Amino acid sequence: MTDVHNSATRSRNMAAIRGADTKPEILVRKALHSLGFRYRIHVRELPGKPDLVLPRYRAVIFVHGCFWHRHDCHLFKWPATRPEFWQQKLDRNVANDDRAQLVLRGIDWRVATVWECALRGRTKRNFDQAIQELAHWIRSEEKVLEIKGL
Repeated sequence: MTDVHNSATRSRNMAAIRGADTKPEILVRKALHSLGFRYRIHVRELPGKPDLVLPRYRAVIFVHGCFWHRHDCHLFKWPATRPEFWQQKLDRNVANDDRAQLVLRGIDWRVATVWECALRGRTKRNFDQAIQELAHWIRSEEKVLEIKGL
C-alpha cells in the first residue's frame, strides 16, 4: 500500500470517531433525564465544551473516553504505531481537560467527570448506583466529582 492510501484510510477512520453523542454520554444523559434533570449539551461558550451543563445547579459533566483522555485504566493502551503522534495528541487532550476544568472551577462551576471504564469493561460499576452518585452530587454543593471504574 502507498503512503497516500494509508493516510487517506487513517483520515477516514479518524473522522468516524465521535467526539460528541457517544454511547456512554447518551446513557448518562438518558438516565439523568429520567430522574428529572434538565440540561444543555455541548455548550460552546463554556471552556472544554462540557457534555452536559446543568445551569440550575451550576454544574457541568464531562463523559470521557478512557483512551482519548489517557485515563490510567485497563481501557487505555498506547497505540503501537506512530508513538510520537499519539503522545503529543493525548498529552494535548489531557492538558486541555486540565485547563478547562481549572477555568470552570475559577468561574464557579462545579465539575464532574464520568469515565468510560465506570460504564463498560471489566471494572464497570453498577450503572444505577453510578447515576445515583452523580445525581446526589448534582444536588449537593460539592465542587468536584470523579466517577471511574472499580
